[in-house]
Parts: sequence; C-alpha cells; structure tokens
Amino acid sequence: MQRIKFVWWFVFIGVSLTYWLSINAIDQTLTLWALSKSTLYYTGIMATAMMSLGVVLALRLPFIENLIGGLDLHYRLHKWVGISTALFALSHWLIKLGPKWLVKNGFADAISFKTPSDVVGFFAESNPLTPARSFAKDLGEWAIYAMLVLVVLALWKRFPYRAFFKTHRLMAIIYIALVFHSVVLFGEVGWVTPVGIFMAVLMAIGCVGAGISLMGKVGAQHRSTGRVTAITKHAQDRVLEVHIDLGNGWHGHEAGQFAFVTFDPKEGAHPFSISSPWRNDGEVVFHIKALGDYTSKLPANIYIGQSVTVEGPYGRFKFDPYPALQQGELDAPHQVWIAGGIGITPFLSRLHMICESSKLNELSQTPITLPITLYYCTRIHDSSFVNDLYRLSEKAHITLHIIASGRDQPLTADRLKQDIPAWLSAHFWFCGPAGLGQSLRDDLVAQGLKNSDFHQELFEMR
Repeated sequence: MQRIKFVWWFVFIGVSLTYWLSINAIDQTLTLWALSKSTLYYTGIMATAMMSLGVVLALRLPFIENLIGGLDLHYRLHKWVGISTALFALSHWLIKLGPKWLVKNGFADAISFKTPSDVVGFFAESNPLTPARSFAKDLGEWAIYAMLVLVVLALWKRFPYRAFFKTHRLMAIIYIALVFHSVVLFGEVGWVTPVGIFMAVLMAIGCVGAGISLMGKVGAQHRSTGRVTAITKHAQDRVLEVHIDLGNGWHGHEAGQFAFVTFDPKEGAHPFSISSPWRNDGEVVFHIKALGDYTSKLPANIYIGQSVTVEGPYGRFKFDPYPALQQGELDAPHQVWIAGGIGITPFLSRLHMICESSKLNELSQTPITLPITLYYCTRIHDSSFVNDLYRLSEKAHITLHIIASGRDQPLTADRLKQDIPAWLSAHFWFCGPAGLGQSLRDDLVAQGLKNSDFHQELFEMR
C-alpha cells in the first residue's frame, strides 16, 4: 500500500508543481479571470495526466509491475487513478460552468472573467487548430459524461464482469477524445512551457497505449494457448480443479503467482491463482471457487480438450524470504501462512513445491519440522479438499490448523501470538478476504510487528 500512495502522490505533486511553475506571474494572480482560467487548465491537465497514467497501467507492463510491487498493487493503483481522473474531470467541468452560474445569480460581473486584451500569458489562445475549438469543447464535455458513467460501472461490483470487461475498453476511445480536446484547447504559448512539453510526451505515450488496448494486444507477449487435460470437481467446497497443458508456450512461474485465463473469448479473461508448482512440463493447475455467476457455471461449461488461453504469470506473492531447504539453513524466520477460502491456492503451489523438492526428500530421512505454520479458514473441515491439504502439509512437515466457521472461533492476532512464540520475528503471508487480512495486520502491527513483515495479496480487478 505504501508504494501505491507514493506513486500517486509523486504524480500528483510532480504534475502540480510543473504546472504552477510553468505559468507566469500574471496568470497566478487572484483576479477572477486569472483564477478561473488557471484552475480550469489545472484540473484539465491533472485529469489528462491521471488518465494517461491509467492507460499505461492498463498495459500490464512487467517493469511497472516490478516497480510497484505486484499486479495486485498495480490494479489497486489503477483503480485510484481512475477515481482521481473522474474527480479532476468533474471539477474541470464544474469550473467551466462556474463563471456563467456566478454571473447569472448576481455574484459577479461578466467583465470580471474576461482576460484583459493586453495580457499575453500561458493561456494565450492563439493556436493553429482554433477552427476546431467548438467541436473540441463539445467532444470533451461528452467524453467526460461517458467517462463518469464508465467509472461508476467499474466501481459497481454488481455490474456483470462480462459487461464490465467490454465497456471498460471504451476508456481507450474516451482517452483519445480527451487528448484531442486538450491539444486543440491548449494555448500555443503553453506548449513551450515545462508542463506543455511534459503533457505532450505523456499524451503521446498514452495514445500508443490506447491503441494497443483497442487492438486487443495488452499482454499479448505473455499469452499461451493450451488445452484442458483434467478436471476435478470438489463439490463440497464448490471448487473446480482444472489442469491445463500449455506445452512449450509457457515459460514457467513461481508459487504465489496468478494468470488471466480465457475459457470463453466472449466472456474474456479472468484472474486465477496458480495452484501448481512449475515442473518444466508446460502444465499449470487452477483451483477455481464458485463465487459468482461465471465461476458457478464454469463446471458445466468446460470439458477435456477445450482450448484455453492463459496470460501471465503475474504477481509478487512469492514467499520471500522463505525457509531455505539447504542443510544448515533451517534457522530462517518462522513463516505464518494464512488462507481464507480460495485464498489457499498460492499456498497449495508452495506446498507442492516443498513436497517435490529433492532437498526436502533428502532431509526427510530424519524428520524435521520446517518453521512454517499454515492456517486455513474455511466453512467445511472434513471435505476431500481439506483431507488433501492435510496430506500435503504432513508430507512437507508443515503445521496445519483448520479454522472452520461454525465450529471454531475466528482467527485472531491473539491466537497467532499464542501459537507462534517468535511471532515478532516471523513473516506473515495472507491471501483471503481483505477485511480479515487488514484486521490481523492492524492488530499485529499495533503490538510490535513490522508492517513490512505482513504480506497480503490485494488483487481485485475492480
């Protein structure tokens, strides 16, 4: 979360300072005409800058994912950048209407908002594209309306994902419309200022990103096509286990990563955690929980041999630092894994990896307990899925606690402290309901745990 805040504030402060340092002293005065124009341009520039960042984030570029710390944080930043864009755009529109409203209601004279004829500053409106100004203004206004509607739909969780997937791609068209609006209305003098040069470069990059999005090429270099080779239905847990053979097209993954899986091109890609380790055989396994309309119907709609597209891997939920498996390195900090519901999938991948490690097999000749404790919060405690989890944990010499709702007390920080004497030096890894994770984090950090030692998957597409 700290990286998300840092990037957002860095962009906000950076663009703001560049803008206010670019305009001259005349344009910075507090007269009504200067104030209305400066804030109008400022909110417009901030909306465009934020939306440009959102377009770039939507490309899912690996180096940006590394910079931010994972695609879960990446999408959280994308969400807040989208909200910020909408707020700046709305402010821009209201400021544009402000002078008319103030004059109409007798709060100011029309002449107060008129730029003096002898003033030539940042907002000089001479521009080779002047004939297109009227069209650009109308286009910008309608683009803002459309953007606000799409932002509301994106935040409305009950809006079907399939419809969201399609409508959200319209953002690229809206962005291009807003770029046209900005280019036409940006004063000629403004282009030779620091903020003018900065925005020209940013909008050029954004337009390239929008074009990639419109062509459906986002993540194309990370896509592999394969076939479903096995399906297991864990009916009690409402979990579907799907094995996919991607052959040579898949170049590997690490435990804790996820991928976008397309079973039906009409539905689009959905993100699922990878629950298998990488064995250099092209196979990936997903455990998919029936949580919504799409995932509930999936068991009836997929079949052995079905063609599937997988894009990835993504994510930085990689269990570092983790207990080394080499001889003499078993004094690593205790790891505490906490899974809620289908949040068990990244831990399954890690469990399989440990079980299949040749080093562990050598060490198993004299049983050892690795410093890992796994808590699985679930509704059902005696299903075949849970029995498999017990088997894997025993084989990996990992301590497993099943926290079943209705049978056991909810997991708390006090329970963790009681079970893990060295909890202050432990590393906690959480994947599950955001509320539970935040509650545990807050309680543990308040009692002395380093915030950086609590790792939480924050992934949400919306």
